[in-house]
Amino acid sequence: MAIIISIHSFRGGTGKSNTTANLAAVMALQGRRVGVIDTDIQSPGIHILFGLQGDNLATSLNDYLWHGREIRDVAQDVTPAQGLPGKIFLIPSSTKPGEITRVLREGYDAQRMTHGFRQLITELNLDALIIDTHPGLNEETLLSLVISHALIIVMRPDQQDYEGTGITVQVAKELQVPRMMLVVNNTPQTLDPKMVQAKVEQTYGCPVAAVLPHSDEMMTLASSGIFALHYPDHPLTALYRQIADKIVA
Repeated sequence: MAIIISIHSFRGGTGKSNTTANLAAVMALQGRRVGVIDTDIQSPGIHILFGLQGDNLATSLNDYLWHGREIRDVAQDVTPAQGLPGKIFLIPSSTKPGEITRVLREGYDAQRMTHGFRQLITELNLDALIIDTHPGLNEETLLSLVISHALIIVMRPDQQDYEGTGITVQVAKELQVPRMMLVVNNTPQTLDPKMVQAKVEQTYGCPVAAVLPHSDEMMTLASSGIFALHYPDHPLTALYRQIADKIVA
């Protein structure tokens, strides 16, 4: 049975898309067939991590939502050229200004989107579908949470994130998401990861899958690729594997 995983954050800039891409890569390295769908339609960007440029996207999620394309036809095989035991399929969102402004002006059928999730799993024979959600809480995010088997909330160790994450955790509990975990990202090296984990778990009553430290190598890579594939032996990559193992356990 395929697992649906939502990766969410209350606000932007937490590293949500990087977390999504690296978890997908780690799962593919383990031999799984993974779908990644960018539902951050208002500010898409995860395609860059997979080596795609917005101007060159042949198809996008927008084509499915508005233009009658089948969802399987907008899925692109982005399995890295060096080859992986598994597969990664990306459903990107359009970067065309007209498509983005249409979202802001008209919205879209969120029910059609969630129906597409299930189609993807069946037609691409996926082991996992990872949803890179829009930050904050809105209708499509709530629908994603409702159908997810697992929710990963990405946060940074600062006061704005602490408050916003609390709201998200409470909403997810009310929606009875089966499994929920937190990832504390970009943690300063001066902070003790165990103390950060203990504080966050005590604050939210929710397990922490990993405390990810600030990484100069990640900053240098600057979203030009997937960290776990560029640095397979890095301690940060080991933490991404730890998160993946906890998700699929």
